[in-house]
Amino acid sequence: MDKKQILVLGVGNVLMSDEGAGVYAIRKLGEMYRFSDNVTLLDGGTLGIKLLHSISSADHLIVADTAIRGLTPGTVSRLTINDIRLGTSPKNSMHQLSFAETLAMAEMMEILPETVIISIEPADIETMNTCCTKEIWAEIDAMCSFILDEVTAAGGRYWK
Repeated sequence: MDKKQILVLGVGNVLMSDEGAGVYAIRKLGEMYRFSDNVTLLDGGTLGIKLLHSISSADHLIVADTAIRGLTPGTVSRLTINDIRLGTSPKNSMHQLSFAETLAMAEMMEILPETVIISIEPADIETMNTCCTKEIWAEIDAMCSFILDEVTAAGGRYWK
């Protein structure tokens, strides 16, 4: 039996402060860990609909992103596609609409794999800055920990 293919996808705009937190988390994971052959880390940036092929190739999708939910900045949450359908969607930003459309399109095409979103509440997504705020940097490790838990639950492995 083949192992499930797991795509860990970081999305966000690294030019807009905390908006890039999902991408930074994926980059950190790639620097700190090695993963089993069935796990792929992908910096999706602001590619939106262009990610459809990568998403459709996975059996399990783990998305790292920011989401404005009215929580304390730096709060990490696990969301599902049902949460997105019910309006708890990742932030309102340059890539948000096209990425939400990408998920919706993949679902309509019946190619959306089992999906979870690991989100972090941003402090600032409006300031043009190529790094996150202190509050968010302090919680990137927590975001990475959530992602690693999801990788393990989906059948992937990692090591230092």
